[in-house]
Amino acid sequence: MSDYVYGYARVSTQHQELNRQIDLLEQQNCNEILTEKMTGTKASRPQLDRLKDKLRPGDTVVVESFSRLGRSTKDLIELVNYFEEHDVKLVSLKENFDTTTPQGRLMMTVFQAFSQFERDLIVERTKEGLKSARARGRKGGRPRVNQREVERALKLYHTREYSVKEITEMTGISGATLYRYLNTNKNAKTSP
Repeated sequence: MSDYVYGYARVSTQHQELNRQIDLLEQQNCNEILTEKMTGTKASRPQLDRLKDKLRPGDTVVVESFSRLGRSTKDLIELVNYFEEHDVKLVSLKENFDTTTPQGRLMMTVFQAFSQFERDLIVERTKEGLKSARARGRKGGRPRVNQREVERALKLYHTREYSVKEITEMTGISGATLYRYLNTNKNAKTSP
């Protein structure tokens, strides 16, 4: 079992300074501090990925605050779960959070409950929205294409007198739809 203490500090832009976070982490006797100047909305943060690769059971990760670690509540909970699964402790100084204490484990349970609640609400809202749309006669998916306009667009295309842009403006058919029908017709003609 290792007992190495890693610090992780992040700011969102190249112009922001890491000094305050680093000072706090150094006071926690971190053996190594990894720093990142990258927005938290990025899915991949190279230094955080590097930190995860370095971690061994019994290690501790210290951050100034949760906002420096996770992009969202969901992301934060996934990271904390990752640390837990790998027997790595997490300490957040601002929130006074430590997964080795009963209070920290309780907070983690509350976070997980909120995350599940958030997922359930999204599913519920989506179902309600679809039900409401159906009640008003609307169905999901792409809007139906006017076949008469598609045929007109194909005829205009084959005259070679109009550009695709002109055809789409005249018929209201998108360029992507026109090309899809052209490919369908081409494939139909070449198949035995």
